Amino acid sequence: MSRIALVGSRAAVVGALAFSLISAPVTAQQSNVSADPDVQGAIRLFSAWMEGQIAYRGLPGVAVGVVADQELVWDQGFGFADIAANRPMTRDTKFRMASHSKLFTATAIMQLREEGRLRLDDRVSDYLPWFQVQTAEADDPAITIEHLLTHSSGLPREAAGHWSSWEFPTAEEMRNLIPERQAAFSPEVRWKYSNLAYTIAGMIIESVTGQSWADYLGQNIFAPLGMSASSVDVAAAGMATGYGRRMPDGSRELIPFVDARSMAAATGLTSTVSDMAKFVSAQFRQGQRGGDRLLSTASLREMHRVRMLESTWTRGQGIGFAVSRVDDKLYVGHGGGYPGYTTQTMIQLDSRVGVIVLTNTNDSNPGDIAQQLMSTVGAAVAEATKVRPVTVAWDPAWARFAGYYRGRGGDTQVILLNERLVLMSPNSTSIGTPTRLEPIGGGQFLLVAPTGGGAVGEVVRFLEEDGRVVRMITGDSFIDRLRD
Repeated sequence: MSRIALVGSRAAVVGALAFSLISAPVTAQQSNVSADPDVQGAIRLFSAWMEGQIAYRGLPGVAVGVVADQELVWDQGFGFADIAANRPMTRDTKFRMASHSKLFTATAIMQLREEGRLRLDDRVSDYLPWFQVQTAEADDPAITIEHLLTHSSGLPREAAGHWSSWEFPTAEEMRNLIPERQAAFSPEVRWKYSNLAYTIAGMIIESVTGQSWADYLGQNIFAPLGMSASSVDVAAAGMATGYGRRMPDGSRELIPFVDARSMAAATGLTSTVSDMAKFVSAQFRQGQRGGDRLLSTASLREMHRVRMLESTWTRGQGIGFAVSRVDDKLYVGHGGGYPGYTTQTMIQLDSRVGVIVLTNTNDSNPGDIAQQLMSTVGAAVAEATKVRPVTVAWDPAWARFAGYYRGRGGDTQVILLNERLVLMSPNSTSIGTPTRLEPIGGGQFLLVAPTGGGAVGEVVRFLEEDGRVVRMITGDSFIDRLRD
């Protein structure tokens, strides 16, 4: 009688797989992150560069922060919050956050969605009957809430000339302006940034809740996160003085406080590095909504996932969050520009690291500063806090799985490299990046591939008869071994 053995048990595989793949945040390490020698070196490198930017570009001031999971591990102010008063920048200096307001509006909508009070595919006019715009095409579908949040509505960027006059419309004026607006594109034709869309989203929140946008944020986002220094359209004490762009003679205009009025949901937020760090940390929390978890894990994933691509495919849009790829890493975040202020956040979800850059002028290019901060201090913090995965030591006996296998769908070779097994089709036109068999214990493997095709992420196991490998089983399918 032949003896058949299936290497390892399914229960053992599941346990090993869970153990190797789940990486919980290691917050206990973070209190020492800023003292890490590489982090300290990166701080000195970035600080030297930033001080040079202040000096040679004549920037008034910049406040920055770096978040590792649940901790603001480093923050620094450069230059001045107010030049005339010689007031330095700090983590608690207040800034108009401009379009970061959209992240809070999108979060509020998702909270209401979780409560069953609205759906993303609901028509805007279901909540705002007066919302009637001139469509781009006669047969255009109705604009939905998701269209607003993903900049896929086709609506104009603005509703009036408020960026020229700094006189933002009241709610009544906004309602009167809407019928005069012509959509530039049909819904979902292309990504088109729109402050008007987020203004309307804020009005939906007010219609559903019976609260002002500012009051809703205070109760449902600021309070749970402890964002006590944040506000909406208030000339609060501790605000950085806003400066205009640098003119040819080196001068900068002093910018007065500008009220966003009905457009607060698009651009009216005021906050600090300290408070924004709390919002960044909230993006890493898992579980159901409650306490300082603003949203469930599922809702956060929806917000961070690309829903609309720019037509050049160079960047994408989640729900509220801009999504971009730099080299081999994916980032979510947002930028903002308001009279006298420009801001930027970048969040790397895999490493649970985020950076915050707040400036009190309109020509600081905070996106560039954020990139430099992420590539220096952010990268060092990510390395210092990295959770090293548990690896299964190579067993030389696994070399017996190498060989030539055949199934109805084609042939596969399992090839032994240096203490590693890879898969390759013998009729492949190039070597490329072979699919790997990652050991997970009990003689079982995980199929690891750069793309999501095939059985990537599923368990691979081998069947043996009388001590000889006769079959490779991947997920629920199998192929038989022909030869070594």
